[in-house]
This record gives sequence, C-alpha cells and structure tokens, in this order.
Amino acid sequence: MSALTAEEVEAEAGAWIDANWDPELTVGEWWQMLADERYAHPMLPEEAGGRGWSRDLAQAVLRALASRDALGPPTGLGMMLAAPTIAAHGTPEQIERYVKPIINGQQAWCQLFSEPGAGSDLAGLQARAEQDGEEWIVNGQKVWTSGGQVADMGMLIARTDPDLPKHQGITYFACEMHQPGVDVRPLTEMTGRAMFNEVFLTDARVRDDAMIGGKQNGWRVANTTLMFERSHLGSGTVPVATAGAGTVQGHLHRRAGDFTTRKGGDQGVPPIGPVLFDRLVELAKKLGRTDDPVLRDDLMKLYSLVTVNRLNMLRAKTGQGRTGGEGNIGKLMVSELFRQFREIGGSVIGADAMLAGRDSTTAPWVAEITLFSPGPAIYGGTDQVQRNIIGERVLGLPKEPGPGKETPFKDLPKN
Repeated sequence: MSALTAEEVEAEAGAWIDANWDPELTVGEWWQMLADERYAHPMLPEEAGGRGWSRDLAQAVLRALASRDALGPPTGLGMMLAAPTIAAHGTPEQIERYVKPIINGQQAWCQLFSEPGAGSDLAGLQARAEQDGEEWIVNGQKVWTSGGQVADMGMLIARTDPDLPKHQGITYFACEMHQPGVDVRPLTEMTGRAMFNEVFLTDARVRDDAMIGGKQNGWRVANTTLMFERSHLGSGTVPVATAGAGTVQGHLHRRAGDFTTRKGGDQGVPPIGPVLFDRLVELAKKLGRTDDPVLRDDLMKLYSLVTVNRLNMLRAKTGQGRTGGEGNIGKLMVSELFRQFREIGGSVIGADAMLAGRDSTTAPWVAEITLFSPGPAIYGGTDQVQRNIIGERVLGLPKEPGPGKETPFKDLPKN
C-alpha cells in the first residue's frame, strides 16, 4: 500500500503530464508513454505494469489528466476486468502476453460469459470446450457481450467437463475474436446504439496455454472478474477524454489531441455520480425549477443517494467496515441512481424527456439516461442476483432448495 496521498499523486502525475503531454502524438504513442510510466492502470500490481495503488490514488492520476485536457488511458473491459483478473490468476508469461497489450491500448477485450439460458444462473452455461491436442475447440452461444464488435480478445468461460458439478467443470480462457468460427452480431438498444452483442462460437479454437487459472478452475477465476465488474460499476470514475482501444476502431494511429475535445459532450450516456448531480442542479436553475418544493426534496434525496454510494465505495477501498458485499451494494445503488436520475431529470425538463436522446432540444443527456436506465438493473448481474448474493454470502440466509452441489452438470434439469 502506497504511503502517498491523493494530493501528492495528483501533483506528481500533473508534473509528469506537463513535461510529456503533446497533442501531436498518436494515441498509441501517448498510451505507450502512460503504460511505461505505470500511469495507465496504476491499480494493477507492479509485476503487471501498475503501481499497486488504491482506486482513490488512481483517480488522482485521472484528475491530473482531466485538468490538463490530456487524453486519458485506454478504457473498456480489458482495463476494467481482463487485466486485473489475469494479473491475479495468470502466469508471468500470460501477464506479459495479455496484460501489457491491454494497458497500452493495443488490444480491446470483451466478456464471453452470459448465455441465452445462463444469465442469472451463470454457472449453468452450456458453451463447451473440448481438447484437441494443444488447442480446445469451442462451440456455443454467448449474449449481452459488451463491445464484442470491436474486441480483439474475449474472456471466455466454457464447460470442459460435464461429468463434474456445474461450478467445477468450467474453465476460463483468453479467446482470440478475429478467427473463423467467431460470429459477432450487434444487438440494437432503445438508445439506437449497439453496446451489446450476441456471439456464436462454431469450432472456434483457443490455445491450451490461454487457459487462465488452470483447468476446471474457471468459476473461481470468473468470480474474480465479476467482483472487479461490480466494484467498478458501483464506484464511479473521473470523466476524462479517451479514444477507442484495440485494432478495430482505428484510433491508435490518429492524433491524440483530436480526442480531447470529446470530453463532457452530450453524446452517449454520461457517468452517474456527483458531477452529473451538479449538472442536473444547474439545468434546474437554468429552467427556473429550483423554487418547486417537490423538486427540491427530490434533488436532496438524489444527493443523499449519490453521497451514500460514494461513502460506501470509500469504505470498500479503505477496508473499513468491510462486509464483502460492498461491490454488490454499489451495483444496486447504481441501478437505483439511474432510475432516480431518469425520474428527476424528466421532472426538470418536462415533456421534452419523452423525446429520444438526439432529438431532445433541452437536455439530450437526460433523454439518453431515460432510454438507458433499464440496462444497469440487468447487466453485470441483475438486481435480483445482487440481492441473492448479499442475502446468502453476506447475511448467511439459506439458499433456494435445489439439486445437491455434487450433482454432475449433465444430470441437472435443463431449461
């Protein structure tokens, strides 16, 4: 654990950025510099290219970048999920092979977990991997794959032994997305965008040495990924300009300065948190709505939710009062925050909230939140799954009745 304070890190990072940031660099060149300085993902351990810092120190680096209008590090599921998971479970060779191209933005990743019949019951997945010499042949279907259409690699969990109980016969692989047998089909949302995809795997191949965490140990490794996902979704972040990682989007060879003007615009769904709350208050002031006593009460309730979520995640980061369920609680809080920003934002702008985001004339970002708001209660594990985890693993409540844990997967009833 670093003895540095967030203020010291922000000053140190700021001095380095002042000396090195040049908007004429390419995105790839700038990201490589951030990676070499270990500022791209400072929460990773040192052996994985990070500094072993806490989230608040990592966010201090982002604040330094944002305050100087410099391009931030790569984003996406590679940075959020794959890199820390492989750092925790991978071999030194796998860390070198997979993590380094993530933190310098050369590869984008997606998450090949959920299936049409295995979402809330993820361990019921039926995608199978069968060994063929030094490779595994994978067949199955995945769905709700965020960023699959731009990914170079995928975090794949597949069943490698149906004779074992369902949680024990799963293995975690790093899967190359650009190969025959991997068919990615975007799913268009209400927003008009396609963040999610379905992925069909037909005799796709993964290397035996792409197995992360060992054979039949995939459920344990996948739970590490899910832990990082839930804690990230519930923690908020610092808005900073960024570009698209990986080979598909074509940003690596473009001028880095071209992407710094995109921060804080009205395109897409804005991050939920204190910054967005301040933005909503300013909008209410602009429209003359702050004298409405009902709206004022609603805004204070929303402020309380935002603050409680921030404090909950601070407790999780510092280890104070840790229950093991902070990430799940944070995920539930984000779902509720989206709903509340939707309702209160709609109250602020009135009938204009019924228009689609890009057609809204008052505040397109409020309409974007309105259309997107059902999603957070579903992705990353539904709200019901989070409550089950809290009830069973944190509060110790009994599980739902069902087949015994030792029942082979092939003998379980199928949907």
